Amino acid sequence: MRDRQASRAARRAREFEAFVAGAAGRLLHTATLLTAEAPDANPRARRLLTLALAHTYAGWDRLHGDDPYDCARQYLATRFQRGAWHQYGAVGRARPHPRSPLVELNPQERLVLVLRMYEGVAEEQAAALLGLPVEQVHSICDRATATVLHPAPVSPAPRAARATPSWASRPAGRPR
Repeated sequence: MRDRQASRAARRAREFEAFVAGAAGRLLHTATLLTAEAPDANPRARRLLTLALAHTYAGWDRLHGDDPYDCARQYLATRFQRGAWHQYGAVGRARPHPRSPLVELNPQERLVLVLRMYEGVAEEQAAALLGLPVEQVHSICDRATATVLHPAPVSPAPRAARATPSWASRPAGRPR
């Protein structure tokens, strides 16, 4: 009995190690895109990956032929979605890295764009995963794609213009 359990545990460990060897790189890249961190400095992405792999390993025996990559990706997306409000919040405490290709996007736009374009998840599946209508996923993806393909030009304002408050440049007595 114990030999059979030990054999099953060893097989499970080998299967999971093979899965991690094949999928961890892509999942880490997905997590890095979601968190908009630099590829060489991505502690939040690594934490997301660790949580997703731990969740996948915990449910390994219950997969019964399901794709473990899909399970890990779904957990990665839902964990990012739940944690985005706490990490980024209304005031944006954790800012994306300026070298990230998705720096201009908010967390929801990054999530939809990464799922749809990088991971190749269908609109219907992404909508079901995120709990959004298909039309909203479509519009978020379109808006995010347009933002990435056509970023707003960043031109530094002259020093004098930055130092002058907007209310100081209006003549007195005129409403806004």
